[in-house]
Amino acid sequence: MYDVIGVGFGPSNLALAIALTEHNAGNGDPVTAHFLERQPAFGWHRGMLIEDATMQVSFLKDLATMRNPSSGFTFLAYLHDRGRLVDFINHKNLFPLRVEFHDYFEWCAAKVDDLVSYGHDVTGVRLVRGEDGTVGYFDVRVANGETFRARNLVVSTGLRPNLPDGVRTSEKVWHNNELLHRVAALRERDPSRFVVVGAGQSAAEVAAFLHDEFPRAEVCSVFARYGYSPSDDSSFANRIFDPEAVDAYYSSPEPVKRRLMDYHGNTNYSAVDLDLIDELYRRVYRENVLGVRRLRIFNMSRPVELTETATGVRATIEDLATGEHTVFDADVAVYSTGYLPADPSPLLGELAEHCRRDDDGRLCVTRDYRLETDPAVLGGIYLQGGTEHSHGITSSLLSNTAVRVGEILDSIIGRREPAAPAPAYAGSGTRSE
Repeated sequence: MYDVIGVGFGPSNLALAIALTEHNAGNGDPVTAHFLERQPAFGWHRGMLIEDATMQVSFLKDLATMRNPSSGFTFLAYLHDRGRLVDFINHKNLFPLRVEFHDYFEWCAAKVDDLVSYGHDVTGVRLVRGEDGTVGYFDVRVANGETFRARNLVVSTGLRPNLPDGVRTSEKVWHNNELLHRVAALRERDPSRFVVVGAGQSAAEVAAFLHDEFPRAEVCSVFARYGYSPSDDSSFANRIFDPEAVDAYYSSPEPVKRRLMDYHGNTNYSAVDLDLIDELYRRVYRENVLGVRRLRIFNMSRPVELTETATGVRATIEDLATGEHTVFDADVAVYSTGYLPADPSPLLGELAEHCRRDDDGRLCVTRDYRLETDPAVLGGIYLQGGTEHSHGITSSLLSNTAVRVGEILDSIIGRREPAAPAPAYAGSGTRSE
């Protein structure tokens, strides 16, 4: 019997494991927890760990600092342990390399690996009812046959690649999350042309990366905007990521929430670091001077047809201003079209029927990130991600992760006393504690 079962073990639930570990240290009444992750080891967007790509969030917004600055799990503690603290200070940079931050995540995950089972793909949740019909516990089932019983669930299944309708991934068409996993095979093919669809940070990074890695290939960047738009990281706009901004957003009426997202979407969505925009423009200009165009920008455009051929793909690009079509062949099409939060409903199974939804069909979430359920469901189901409609832009971002997990843990502790006696736990292929 666990107080908490965490479904997924990306940065959000890793931060929760850290908060639990720190809470339990020296506490005579610890909160018991276990996390289930389908990957064989910790990994976070490995396909986009480009060597020179940097984080878009300050290192101070790591997995612990905003909740507990004295934590032994901060990025600064990691740097000290790795022997790079002085070097990082001399670097005078708030934004570490993405590969370094991933190494920090792995360092943290190794320190709490007793709380997680990797290679455990959760297939569903079964309600455990008491004699009075109330649901105080959940049985979390795993593909290998194991079952874990818990009073509370914290679901953090991450994001899913977003692809336009009708687009299916293949050896020749992929989402940018597969980039680095595909590069080795591409080098053997010596490609001559790429199509990159999208206008955000990832799309710009992919275009720059392919342009560097394949010096004889043409990179065609296709997007509907007139040009890459810079992300707004100015001081006042960045306050949309503050913990207090969650309170303001949550308590606002729906029209105000929509307005806030319209106002500040460019702090995160379809926006690119200005330095990278400038670098891509320098490349385009340089090639215009030299008379050799390898980086082609199809702005105010969209792909209207993409057909796989024997050697690659044939792309039909429509100019949105004139309606004219440009048709060309390419070796690979890369869609950098963002991510969507994973819908937890299929995972929750019959439990989803007991979760309340608003007039737009979205899950209703309380301020402490707990799903609103029928009164008969006494156990708590918490979401890390998929709460942008209720909690704002930081729902799936690192900016507020440390604070969010502290709020979730406080809620779990505050509701900790079981409201119903635990039924007998028995059966083959089960695990209890």
